[in-house]
Amino acid sequence: MQLTFAEHTAKTPATKAKSSKSAWVVAVHENNQLTALGKAWDKTTDGQISEAITAAKFSGKSGQFLSVLAPCSVPVGRILLMGVGNAKKLSELDVQGLGGKLLAQLNALGITDATIYCEGFEKHTAAECAANMAYGAKLRSFRFDKYRTKEKAEDRPTLATLTFVSAKSKDAAKHYEALDKIAQGVFLTRTVVSEPANIIYPESLAAKAKELSKLGVTVEVLGEAQMKKLGMGALLGVGQGSVRESQLVVMQWKGGKAKDAPLAFIGKGVTFDTGGISIKPAGGMEDMKWDMGGAGTVIGLMHTLAARKAKVNVVGVAGLVENMPDGNAQRPGDVVTSMSGQTIEVINTDAEGRLVLADALWYTQDRFKPKFMVNLATLTGAIIIALGSSRAGLFSNNDKLAERLYETGKKVGEELWRFPLGDVYDKQINSYIADMKNVGEGREAGSITAAQFLQRFVNDVPWAHLDIAGVAWTNKDHDLCAKGATAFGVRLLNALVEEYYE
Repeated sequence: MQLTFAEHTAKTPATKAKSSKSAWVVAVHENNQLTALGKAWDKTTDGQISEAITAAKFSGKSGQFLSVLAPCSVPVGRILLMGVGNAKKLSELDVQGLGGKLLAQLNALGITDATIYCEGFEKHTAAECAANMAYGAKLRSFRFDKYRTKEKAEDRPTLATLTFVSAKSKDAAKHYEALDKIAQGVFLTRTVVSEPANIIYPESLAAKAKELSKLGVTVEVLGEAQMKKLGMGALLGVGQGSVRESQLVVMQWKGGKAKDAPLAFIGKGVTFDTGGISIKPAGGMEDMKWDMGGAGTVIGLMHTLAARKAKVNVVGVAGLVENMPDGNAQRPGDVVTSMSGQTIEVINTDAEGRLVLADALWYTQDRFKPKFMVNLATLTGAIIIALGSSRAGLFSNNDKLAERLYETGKKVGEELWRFPLGDVYDKQINSYIADMKNVGEGREAGSITAAQFLQRFVNDVPWAHLDIAGVAWTNKDHDLCAKGATAFGVRLLNALVEEYYE
């Protein structure tokens, strides 16, 4: 799909469209208040727009659409009325959401090209409106269909061109260019998370991360021999049952001052999780290809930060393993020694992500002395029970960092909910024979005890853990994301960096 920006100041539209599969789109405020352009169109069509509104259950509520067949005098097939509600209250996120909804509506109508006239958004300039609507449409447009060899025509998107018309199209295009850098990172994450596990495994995902060097990111890949020398027994134990070699990917973007401590983002990258010897039930196991969602997000975030030349030093670390059951696999009851020197009794081999992160977190704080660390992981099923699929769990040892993450999440629509940490939970992971065990007591507070485990590997570095198990994948369409991989965290963490640390 091609996104373009055009200049328009007249009261009547100008278009090259001549097809019945083309459409013009105009905003309508709440209580069916037409914009100046909408009123001009209504006169041009002898009041057909007003008549259609009267006849339909349409009120101009935000997200409502009304398709009107255009009269013969108009060179497009349809005029699409887009409800925007109270335009004075629309946030940037709301406008982006309208762009996503619009894309879905146009495809549902079989439209091939559409022109959107961006006026009547009082809180934003027409250029800002155009850029944010285009960004929302771009985010919603992602489809992972590379393996489909047969597809019904009605299942394929029809929209080929979207043109956003505003008074200052050059400003709109420039603003969108910056937003598109974020979309690139989102699409990279969605792509690697969507790929099957026979395509994305530790070595191939590490190779994908290496491609970031084209953008100026310094990428190192540590293999099993190097990690063994560093003492990463926790991470290596998870992957020892797989024929795929485990990897630790270290990505550095140096956009700040040389002496400035970097920001650090760490991702769990279990490219397929059978559960190991503590094997999962067969039903739904195919979904475990996206147990590397945290690592995918970190890779996509590093792409975005490098693409937009972020003025800050950032380190991204991804621990990549495959958790498989074979004769060499880790057993329940095994004791491993982490890079920190702390010993871990492995009670459940399906609680593997925290073992990977234990060594990745310790390595990051020990080598880079970061300003803060944020890790992302599809870590626990318990977080889905607690929060469903609308929010990620937030755990932190630093109130300032936690508050910034929470507020940023609300702003970009990737929301978080903070959970407690404390000694009462920490005691639950004490082991009789080692320094700790990798699960708590029974089923209670499963997400919290997992976070307590991670906290034992961060020392005093400000740290936050985002449990994204419920939000890394969606089984239904949303405004900015169709069914599938969401890339939750790329937009959130990019906005955090941009607002507070550049």
